[in-house]
Amino acid sequence: MTLPFGVGVGVPGPLFQQGTWSLFFAFALMNLLVLLEVADRLSLKNDLEIARDIQQAMLPSGLYTAAGLETVGISRPANTVGGDFYDILPLPDGRVVVAVGDVAGKGSPAALLMALLLAMLRTLVDEGLEPADLVTRLNVQVSRHAPGTRFITLLYAIFDPKTGVLTYVNAGHMPPLLLRNDGTCTRLTEGGIALGMFDHSTYTTGQVTIECDELVAIYSDGITEAENPSGRPFDEAGLESALVAHRHDGLSSIGAAVVRAVEQYTADTRLADDLTILLLRRCTTPTPVGV
Repeated sequence: MTLPFGVGVGVPGPLFQQGTWSLFFAFALMNLLVLLEVADRLSLKNDLEIARDIQQAMLPSGLYTAAGLETVGISRPANTVGGDFYDILPLPDGRVVVAVGDVAGKGSPAALLMALLLAMLRTLVDEGLEPADLVTRLNVQVSRHAPGTRFITLLYAIFDPKTGVLTYVNAGHMPPLLLRNDGTCTRLTEGGIALGMFDHSTYTTGQVTIECDELVAIYSDGITEAENPSGRPFDEAGLESALVAHRHDGLSSIGAAVVRAVEQYTADTRLADDLTILLLRRCTTPTPVGV
């Protein structure tokens, strides 16, 4: 979405783009969450539920489909609000940005930083930066403006459905799994350290070609580190098993199956961390654009 924004009488200003809208929205959410930090401590559930609804509204909802691809994200906070996020951003040239991030910590403090980071990411996407350059810029901003005890892991990628090439940067995040047609999984690790640790960090780009019907799962550590009553983690093996078992299902059904598998593994106890997973599959036939 692009609208003209005037900065002076008779003087046309810069384009008021999606990232700018996101920035204003993030500031509004941040102000609300500051007030709700008190509500969190006083257990004012109604106010916290409002914050949850606003936070969820910042994330894409439903299945996004376009020619040659489909992608969907699911996020379940451990508390009413959380620090995990995901994003799906179509680019003008037909490529699609997908990202999953995890802010250290839980609750309102993590949600504050999540809102700001999501807004900064969308603003930088509008600038047309390549993945490594975008993540490097993002790291500088997080290092300068986030509290020293807060860092953020991020998987940022651009998928080209015409070629099947996924170009990605992994900034300290859990390695995504690429489920191949033969049932094997490839881990995507190329990148660097988490955002906010050092402002001079540099990042490298990885590339992988996804064949038709192959699936990429980008997820937060809340999934693999979820523990059963005996203290054993769900682990990457549990995620891989769930993906393989449901690989031929619809994408939304696969995401729901993964979350359900984690919940069953933990015996439906209270989550210790946010659960987030984004799935992307290359399709053999064009599908209508939509979210």
